Amino acid sequence: MLERIAKKSTVWIGSIPSLIVHTVLFVGALGLGFFFGDWDRILLVLTTVVSLEAIYLSIFIQMTVNKHAQSLQEVSQDVEEIQEDIEELSEGVEEQKPV
Repeated sequence: MLERIAKKSTVWIGSIPSLIVHTVLFVGALGLGFFFGDWDRILLVLTTVVSLEAIYLSIFIQMTVNKHAQSLQEVSQDVEEIQEDIEELSEGVEEQKPV
């Protein structure tokens, strides 16, 4: 379940709607500073949220990289098996050739 959430989150975060939502939130946070003037508190909360988001994003990205690396390793093993089969077939063909 967590892997599915991480995959969906990674896909969503890399999308245009995510860019729009983040832009609106950041502009909103800056707007709060202009309207209420409590910059210290607003910047503290904004910095904390952005830091936590960056931590989770890096975890999601690493999970995706690990999954892709595992898939590549499986493909590499399949390629090695195919190469071995081709070599065996080549040897069989060489044995079948008349001299």
